[in-house]
Amino acid sequence: MNQPEVIAKPWPALWALVIGFFMILVDSTIVSVATPAIIEDLDASIAAVVWVTSAYLLAYAVPLLITGRLGDRFGPKNLYLSGLVIFTLSSLWCGLAGDINMLIIARVVQGLGAALMTPQTMAVITRIFAPNKRGAAMGLWGATAGVATLVGPILGGVLVDGFGWEWIFIVNVPVGIVAFVLAWRLVPSLTTHPHKFDILGVVLSGVGLFLVVFGLQEGETYDWGTITGFITVPLLIGTGVVVLIAFVIWQAVQKGEPLLPLGLFKDRNFSLANIAITAMGFVITGMVLPLMIFFQSVRELTPTQSAFMLIPMAVISGGLAPVVGKLVDRVNPRWIAGTGFVFLAIALFWFGTLLSPDVPIWVLLFPAALLGLANAGIWAPLSSTATRNLPMHLAGAGSGVYNTTRQIGAVLGSAAIAALMQARLTAELGAGASASGEGFSGSMPDAVAEGFSAAMGQSMFLPAAVAVIGIIASIFFAKPSLPAWAQKPAADVVPESTTV
Repeated sequence: MNQPEVIAKPWPALWALVIGFFMILVDSTIVSVATPAIIEDLDASIAAVVWVTSAYLLAYAVPLLITGRLGDRFGPKNLYLSGLVIFTLSSLWCGLAGDINMLIIARVVQGLGAALMTPQTMAVITRIFAPNKRGAAMGLWGATAGVATLVGPILGGVLVDGFGWEWIFIVNVPVGIVAFVLAWRLVPSLTTHPHKFDILGVVLSGVGLFLVVFGLQEGETYDWGTITGFITVPLLIGTGVVVLIAFVIWQAVQKGEPLLPLGLFKDRNFSLANIAITAMGFVITGMVLPLMIFFQSVRELTPTQSAFMLIPMAVISGGLAPVVGKLVDRVNPRWIAGTGFVFLAIALFWFGTLLSPDVPIWVLLFPAALLGLANAGIWAPLSSTATRNLPMHLAGAGSGVYNTTRQIGAVLGSAAIAALMQARLTAELGAGASASGEGFSGSMPDAVAEGFSAAMGQSMFLPAAVAVIGIIASIFFAKPSLPAWAQKPAADVVPESTTV
């Protein structure tokens, strides 16, 4: 079946899904503002606390390919609800964790729950909205994705200051309950499609991703040398790359049903959208940590005050994203997404040049506002472009691939920015410098504050450079066209009773 299963009232179903989607994306960035509080309360190092985010992102990214297929096989509604239960319970576990190791383990389980949920949101949009009506729906999905990653630090700041870092996780429990009830009642039970599962592909992709990310994350800790015995950081990363290459080869030659349907990449726009969203995932994760640490360690802002510095991003992005979603159905997404990535690169470079101990705080609101404008122009065009021509029986697989590449970008961004921050701090302040700013009681000495600010500013140039990849991918989008079946009369509407 290639036609969407159009239902009488698709929008309530979409709203029900994006509540849970919003929650899991908030948890991708919410930890950044709580980093100093977690370091102090759990007596943890900056490297360990970074793993609180990286472990979640890694556990989130690795299963996405297979969870998309599971949605096709067992129904996106069933997978979404199962993931929501796991995510909600593990959120409570995170809030009750008494040491950093337990928190990291709980975050892994939380990431697995998120991985079950995410592909189902895009798959449902693809299957209940016709391609020429999908832009507005993807606008809402994109607005949710863009705003959630920015709201995370804001909400985190308020919760950390008001109740403690534990509440950045515990707050998910009531939200998860509400999201479950709404999804149970409003999301339709869609047709399932039989699939075989590529176990070897799952193993190869998971092992390869873990080795690469662990090597990037811990490289600076081991001075990019020996970890233990003959195992070195370069060997670990190189082995991970080789395993990922083996995974791609296996997908191409196996006679069964591949975990990653390489045929999807014959669609030029699908391929380019995946490149662009990988860059976006890297940028969003990589840009927040240097800013939060600068605001709190150098400018001595509270977590709430630090988070409020991102309000222009969230407000502008949330306000404009639905408008952009409607434009996507009428304007070539090349121009919208390309412009968004240009604004993104400029804003991040602007931030990098401004970070200093004496910069007026209000000046930093201007690049923050430009980041909001950039976000609004990126999410909806990319997601709509990626899913426009997906065959319905591969909606879950395509959504899984798209979200996997986004999460790979996020994981690499988290790992790379941590390594770069520590490297720049070592260059500016010496080998004993810590990205948490610990070791200084009261205000930082002027010389230290200058070096600390310079290191954080220089770190912002990395996500700015990666945003250029998004610019290049976007400008090569082909003008979208409707698939042949979509140019025929619309499919019969599925009775509304199926939405219950």
